[in-house]
Amino acid sequence: MEFFAGPSRELAIVCAGYALGCVSPGYYLVRVRSGRDIRTINSRSTGSTNVGRVLGRPGYIVTLLADSAKGGLAVGAALYFGVSLWGTICAMLAVVSGHIWPVQLGFHGGKGLATGFGALIVLDYRLALLLGSIAVLGPVLGLGTVSFLAAAIASPAVAAVLARPKIEVAGLGVLVLLVLVAHRDNIRAFFAERRRRKGLPA
Repeated sequence: MEFFAGPSRELAIVCAGYALGCVSPGYYLVRVRSGRDIRTINSRSTGSTNVGRVLGRPGYIVTLLADSAKGGLAVGAALYFGVSLWGTICAMLAVVSGHIWPVQLGFHGGKGLATGFGALIVLDYRLALLLGSIAVLGPVLGLGTVSFLAAAIASPAVAAVLARPKIEVAGLGVLVLLVLVAHRDNIRAFFAERRRRKGLPA
């Protein structure tokens, strides 16, 4: 297919990545199981943590795996079709953007961590495993989501230390910005709670 070559192929993969990201398993799972709109419940996220609050551990696991698979599939498709590294990075960013801002749900979706991690596993599994080891310390230390955010924030620096291509380091930097924007309410709540514990004004 002549169309599916060069810049056209890159654009098609990126658009497909965004469309794939827009598929929100958590939203549809809660709709089918309870008839409720997960975007109006608790944190109002379509991600696995919020789904787990409604449907319990099975809902959490299914949503976590499905959201991660979206990221992996988007990057895997880019690699399969021989897209350049910058195109592959753009596909990763597109699938995460689709997850956070799905067009069919009024641009109100999840927060990107699981989808981003799934993409990273396929893009660079060694980096993903290293960052995953940082993230799993959270439950042990009682930090929860904060440790996963810390691992995400560390990803560009870790990639640079591992001498990964500059475009990958830059792409991870953009990914961090997307995730931080999606988690802005969580971040504000975290620091507000720390101030409250120290007796400082909110």
